[in-house]
Amino acid sequence: MNGEDPNIPMFQALKDGRRAFREVAEELGVTEHTVRARYKKLIEAGVLEVTALVNPEKIEGHMTAVMGMKVKSADLVSAGERIAALKGVISVRVVTGRYDLLVEVLLKKGFGLLEFFTGELATVEDVRDFETFVVYKTFGHRVPYVL
Repeated sequence: MNGEDPNIPMFQALKDGRRAFREVAEELGVTEHTVRARYKKLIEAGVLEVTALVNPEKIEGHMTAVMGMKVKSADLVSAGERIAALKGVISVRVVTGRYDLLVEVLLKKGFGLLEFFTGELATVEDVRDFETFVVYKTFGHRVPYVL
């Protein structure tokens, strides 16, 4: 074995989350019961989540922005968790480099950057500084609808 996670083939087979377990089992050469059991175990462990993803560029009035944030506290995980709970936040990543966190936000008409900054981000005291990057075009990027 090459050290690759044995679940990777299942992740690849489930790229289309609507596929029947029977089809996945046939592709992987295992029983349908095996696929169901692995699927349940991965869901329960928080490794796998099946959800609908959207392309914000295709939904009128929607867009995304990415923010590099610096926080006051060295507790980056706690700050990240608080920011992740804000309306519109798609993802928060603790990173190395110039910023402590990279935050991706879904915006729409009536909930733009101003509303996010004043109604959501202003409630998090840890944010020391941030830089915003409005996304004009993405390639192959889909996000959960969080608004």
